[in-house]
Amino acid sequence: MMAKSDLTKLAGAIIFFAVLQWFMTVLAAETLFPGYSSRANDLSDLASTVPPNISLVQPSAMLFNLTTFLFGLLIIASFLLIRRVCKKRLFTTLLAISGLAAMGVGVFPGDTGVIHGLVALAWFVTAPLSAIAAYGFLKKPFAYFSVAIGAFALIVLISVFSLGQSSPFLLFGRGGEERMIVYPVVLWTGAFAGYLMNSPSEE
Repeated sequence: MMAKSDLTKLAGAIIFFAVLQWFMTVLAAETLFPGYSSRANDLSDLASTVPPNISLVQPSAMLFNLTTFLFGLLIIASFLLIRRVCKKRLFTTLLAISGLAAMGVGVFPGDTGVIHGLVALAWFVTAPLSAIAAYGFLKKPFAYFSVAIGAFALIVLISVFSLGQSSPFLLFGRGGEERMIVYPVVLWTGAFAGYLMNSPSEE
């Protein structure tokens, strides 16, 4: 049986690979999408824009769907390890749901309509909440950063729904506003991976 520290390190390595492959593949998909704008386009536009104006560009669509599905799958794999060493059930549950939601985004691109919106919203909600819920599992000062990052992403999300076109984050465009939700949490996930991989080994 693996020691708890080994389980933690393995979970961190899995999460780190998840984040690295996602960022690199998304960047590749953006370069292969003619006229794509990080200001004007949502991240999921790489897979397909939403009805009624559906635009699907290959290989960007395939790359985005595969990398996002893999990201979620690897988060689930890490959850199966983390739950064996972490007693914070709220955190591990939210982490697992965020992984499932990311997989859903990979399976249901924008042209699937409402179901895409639901799985994307589930990801946008549970990923920041998992960062906040990790507070009790992490040591300070990283615990403080986790809460701040999760809260910031949720503030942007709430602003999108409550203020609409009056949201101050629209200063960065529709795509920039969405990235204010996604990127901080994905970057936190990468930092969380480093935290896990640096956990002390058992004597």
